[in-house]
Amino acid sequence: MSPFLKTAIEAAQAAQLVIDKYYAGEFEVEIKPDQSPVTIADVETEETIKRIILNAFPDHGFFGEETGKVNEDADYNWLIDPIDGTKSFVRGYPFFSTQIALMYKGELIVGVSNAPGFKEMAYAEKGQGAWLNGEKIQVSDIQELSKSTLSLGNIATIAGKPQWQTLGGLIQDVHRIRGYGDFYHYHLLASGKIDIIIESDVNILDIAALSVIVNEAGGCFTDLSGNVLTLDTTTVLACNTKAMHQSMLDRVQYS
Repeated sequence: MSPFLKTAIEAAQAAQLVIDKYYAGEFEVEIKPDQSPVTIADVETEETIKRIILNAFPDHGFFGEETGKVNEDADYNWLIDPIDGTKSFVRGYPFFSTQIALMYKGELIVGVSNAPGFKEMAYAEKGQGAWLNGEKIQVSDIQELSKSTLSLGNIATIAGKPQWQTLGGLIQDVHRIRGYGDFYHYHLLASGKIDIIIESDVNILDIAALSVIVNEAGGCFTDLSGNVLTLDTTTVLACNTKAMHQSMLDRVQYS
């Protein structure tokens, strides 16, 4: 395990202590300009993560959901969403997580996804495989669409485009359709329990760490046009295998 991954896990564990202090308690909720909620828990969690990471790697960049960017021209940049799923957190149900990723010269190389409410921590680093609660994980080998499970998330944008009809046909062709959303369906995909994920209206901070985990578990993770992730990515097509990914891309390619 590299010093980068060790530090990311340490930061996620420290973040959970802050989250546990506030979860299911009373706190004020503010609405940001993009209409998403933010709480004192979000800010304190990110400050905790930021302190641990920049103490360990003071020359690295840092891009946080709540505190913005530091040293963004650095070769190494950390991408952080302290509480991905704040709406769930505010309402007291457990579909939220802490997302910590490291990007080196534009390539995502480390990812940690910690979900306190599920007692799940998934993590991975480039070339070293993916792990969930200390156990190595791997995607499924299902190739037939008729045997696969598809999970959808944040599909509001797709609903207004021609892909909506294509998606309707796809839903009829798969074995099961679900809408787990947030971190959870990526943990399931990387663990071999579902096979395809389609999302729109996402932020790179929501998915950066998860992309490393899925890829290192043997999956394939791009945007809906088949492009590798960048800081501007807003859609996801993630699949268990490259063959399944190409099959899905042929059907749902997005523009």
